[in-house]
Amino acid sequence: MKHLLLTLATAASLIAPAAALAHEDHGKPQHGGIVAEAAHYQAELVARPDRLTLYITEHGTPLPTAGGSAKVTLLAGGQKSEVALAPAGDNRFEAKGSFNLGGTKAVANLNVPGKPAKTLRFALDDAHASHGKH
Repeated sequence: MKHLLLTLATAASLIAPAAALAHEDHGKPQHGGIVAEAAHYQAELVARPDRLTLYITEHGTPLPTAGGSAKVTLLAGGQKSEVALAPAGDNRFEAKGSFNLGGTKAVANLNVPGKPAKTLRFALDDAHASHGKH
């Protein structure tokens, strides 16, 4: 019994730092974009003039996007454009094209299989809109 308790205590001490590190990164951009949250979802939007990429996580765990869908509505200078993003592997949705991003607000509608639909809002400044790294 003592051996079992010692083993459990050791395992708990090894897991705690990993959980603390995951929580420490919560809400921080991992791909050079902007992070928004809705309930348990976190999404990071990396907006470049030629590509929009959304990375989706739930409590810091990547959510597979296969079979899902996403749409981003860009609002800039009184103009509105809607962009469909396709699953792009792992936890990403992506669209390629030509996007007007300076001073833009973005609204993302997400449908991830097995999860409720979510809407997230992003405000893109010039630094994030044109220089986000992938």
